[in-house]
Amino acid sequence: MDSSRPAGSVLDLATPPEREGNGQRSGEPGDRRQVLGLDGLRGLAALYVVLFHCWLYTFPGYPHSSAPRWLDGLMFGRLAVVFFLVLSGFSLAISPARHGWRSGGVGEFLRRRAWRILPPYWAALIFSLLVSWYVVPASHFGPPTGATVWVYGFVAQDVVTAPTPNGAFWSIGVESELYLLFPLLLFVRRRWGAAILALCVTLPVVADGLMAAGSSPVEGDNWLAPHLAPVFAAGVIGAGIISASDRVRRLPWGWLAVLAALPVLALGVVQGSVWTVNHYFWIDLAVAPAMTMLIAAVATGRPAFLVRLLTTRPVRRLGDFSYSLYLIHLPVVLTVIRRVAPHFVSRGMPTFAFTLAVGLPVSICGAWLFSKIFENPFKRNRSWKSLISQWPSLRRG
Repeated sequence: MDSSRPAGSVLDLATPPEREGNGQRSGEPGDRRQVLGLDGLRGLAALYVVLFHCWLYTFPGYPHSSAPRWLDGLMFGRLAVVFFLVLSGFSLAISPARHGWRSGGVGEFLRRRAWRILPPYWAALIFSLLVSWYVVPASHFGPPTGATVWVYGFVAQDVVTAPTPNGAFWSIGVESELYLLFPLLLFVRRRWGAAILALCVTLPVVADGLMAAGSSPVEGDNWLAPHLAPVFAAGVIGAGIISASDRVRRLPWGWLAVLAALPVLALGVVQGSVWTVNHYFWIDLAVAPAMTMLIAAVATGRPAFLVRLLTTRPVRRLGDFSYSLYLIHLPVVLTVIRRVAPHFVSRGMPTFAFTLAVGLPVSICGAWLFSKIFENPFKRNRSWKSLISQWPSLRRG
């Protein structure tokens, strides 16, 4: 198993619906209201994942890491994936929650998701392949093969195994499958309510987990979408806060999130970090309600200090290109750790510090530039015709 793979290279496919040329969000007809703070959450979570990968590839032996214990807080990158899945479900369900839980058409929804997600992903795939072939392989399985190009090109990496060009790409396959499930989740939510939706997606996963040897399934490199569907659905359910009554919106969602997270945190402290990593199947499910409540708290404007932080310009800007940061940061980090750092510093903490000083800013600046070229044009335009018509202004911008 690739150590970068289940550990949690971020799933920042928690991207909001694409912005149309007139300033509206697609899927939100006539509705210009935005939920403040969500972009900031994406940005901070993406930054955590970059730090996680700096830690992961500097100190070998994951989850029995050789890193100093005071850096153990960086080892839970997988939980960032769970958070992004919850946030993705929440973000995509905002507009349906405002319009009777209707998506505006399955085909149109999938077309817009593909338009928003695939162009920057394919550009990052080419970049990752070049780095993996000519600079540093992305995993211990060796450089990508011809099968890699086909499997990852068709976003089938959660179904078919091939040498990865980028350890972060596993989550793209998972999220793509969950997009196909999203219209069905909306139908169940509209027809039978939130409780039935939660039961429909969670009970089969729990039953599968209990039937596994040791009651904790051993995860491979793929087939994770069914297991992670409940956390995505938790976000969909949480989006109901957008259209909820004032009484529900005024509930102390931030404190409820803390209370929901405390048992999971206590279990992790008692059992230890290695046990936590080895039982992510259950930890993912247990922590999703707390994450959903945190997002609901931010969506309702509380706690105010957190919302102010998330809406500061640097954090908001980081959130704007968090998807690009997710897509390209790992080849940069690997190049710094395995090809550049050995020429300047020794292994261990010196390499980690060097990576933070060089790899982190290069990843962020590179992602910003990458987003300008490969992501923003597809956010601002809904079709090739619109994109081509804007090409002169894009070049000037």
